[in-house]
Amino acid sequence: MTTSGPCNAPDVVDVVALGESMVTFLPSRPGRLADVPSFDRGIGGAESNLACVLAAAGHAVRWVSRVGADGFGDHLVETIGGYGVDVSSVGRDPVRPTGVYFRTAGDRATDAHEVAYYRAGSAASAMAVENTDLAAVRAARVLHLSGITAALSEDCLDLLWELTAARPGRPLVAFDINFRPGLWRDSVSPLILLDLARRADIVFVGTDEAEAAWAATGGPRAIRELLPEPSVLVVKEGARGATAFAREQPHDTTGPSPVPPDAGDSTTFVPAPHVDVAAAIGAGDAFAAGFLSGTLRGLPLRDRLRHGHLWAAAALTAPGDLAPPPARDHADRLVALDDDAWGTLRLGPGWTQAAQRAEEEVRTP
Repeated sequence: MTTSGPCNAPDVVDVVALGESMVTFLPSRPGRLADVPSFDRGIGGAESNLACVLAAAGHAVRWVSRVGADGFGDHLVETIGGYGVDVSSVGRDPVRPTGVYFRTAGDRATDAHEVAYYRAGSAASAMAVENTDLAAVRAARVLHLSGITAALSEDCLDLLWELTAARPGRPLVAFDINFRPGLWRDSVSPLILLDLARRADIVFVGTDEAEAAWAATGGPRAIRELLPEPSVLVVKEGARGATAFAREQPHDTTGPSPVPPDAGDSTTFVPAPHVDVAAAIGAGDAFAAGFLSGTLRGLPLRDRLRHGHLWAAAALTAPGDLAPPPARDHADRLVALDDDAWGTLRLGPGWTQAAQRAEEEVRTP
């Protein structure tokens, strides 16, 4: 496993996801952190979540990060690698520990939800231009980054400035705002996310995030006015759906768009299906993964949004942070529904497994 410096001619993969993953401790029963007697161990991290889901769907994916030279680092590398993700460019820090966090079982949207992070001074917060395998990061059709990394340290922020800089042969850069108020030092700092997003090709942001970070209250169109530069801007509106603004050719995944920011947009809104939510965790990462999967396949914008919704529904109807995406054939059939049928679609816990079992029964003589 590499620790620093470039590697020789790394294989080009579909997606490289760069960012911190932490060991997650999930409570064995509901209650306050003070009252929960035991926890189950998992993994958590926006970029590694996306990498695992895309790999489970058959895409070639590389995760780049740093972890401690400790057992928790071993657990992250082994678990994420177990999804089929290339972890050969993950650095091991001999001094700094792997980050961990604890959370309660309740919905994150409620006041009762608690999260306790132990990530200050983590190995991932020491990611820098000098100790990151830049050749491996850039050897991708899509490079996926998020605003979480920008908030971890000045070195991490410098790394994102480097990776989002315009240069010949730069991969398509996808940037998920992932605004986490607790990680930012003051009210001015979130404007950094706006500057980074303006350098990306595909940007994901929720209306709630845009309001919290930039006081943008006018809906998707107002957010597009703040972010005219990205070729594709995806504005997530929760259970209502998502709006995408695009200036790219429908099947262009080759690199940064040469189209000027003042070129005309196409605007596509796709309502979210009705979902019986089991746990509101990991849906944003799954949505981005589904959208990028559709982008890599050259699908029309509407279909990319529908795949994003379906992959998010797979996460929402499963109890943990990570859930396998729907089988491609099944998802493609749902994506092809007419607008009326899509509007009546309702998905509940187990819907992805039920479809797989039905297909297996059909194939069994």
